[in-house]
Amino acid sequence: MPLRIGDEAPNFTVETTEGTINFHDWIGDGYAILFSHPKDFTPVCTTELGYMAGLKPEFDKRNTKVIGLSIDSVDDHNAWLNDIEETQGHAVNYPLIGDSNLEVAKLYDMIHPNASGTAKERTPADNATIRSVFVIGPDKLIKLIITYPMSTGRNFDEVLRVLDSIQLTAQHKVATPVNWRNGEDVIIVPAVSDEAAREKFPDGWKAPKPYLRIVPQPE
Repeated sequence: MPLRIGDEAPNFTVETTEGTINFHDWIGDGYAILFSHPKDFTPVCTTELGYMAGLKPEFDKRNTKVIGLSIDSVDDHNAWLNDIEETQGHAVNYPLIGDSNLEVAKLYDMIHPNASGTAKERTPADNATIRSVFVIGPDKLIKLIITYPMSTGRNFDEVLRVLDSIQLTAQHKVATPVNWRNGEDVIIVPAVSDEAAREKFPDGWKAPKPYLRIVPQPE
């Protein structure tokens, strides 16, 4: 069955470049980002893994772990790491899952369920759907799913922006408007009555329409 936002993230135990992990145990009480790529030694993904390594301190500040995946072996991942650091200027500082039996790719509906063959037999085109990003919360529920085409590098700044929104709206009864950035005004959700909103936001709000109540971002 396809995974949806709000579903429990499937658990698994796998080998990674940082040893064996049980995914749910590894997530712990924070958030996690699982992002996948079709094959090692591919150009777009080389840029992505390097950029994510440079951005990782920002995810650390948000109590969010990062983990990558492809259907290649851990040995292949380790051989690729030097290329990433040399060309992108950042050493990969998060684990990469070896998924040569396609187990996790199929578990997360990132590849056709009938796909088969070894990693070395499969081309990036064979693995074309493995271009996904999942954000998973401390409750182990999926908060975000994004899947990209092969030719388009992912925007991890956008993933960071959405993570800020997810974490903010989990704590406060607000939503974030179009193109919102951390620190900008937010919207009181419709489920909160005006009476309840006055208690939570005693300084009031701007309301160009009764259903559009705008307030500064809560602390």
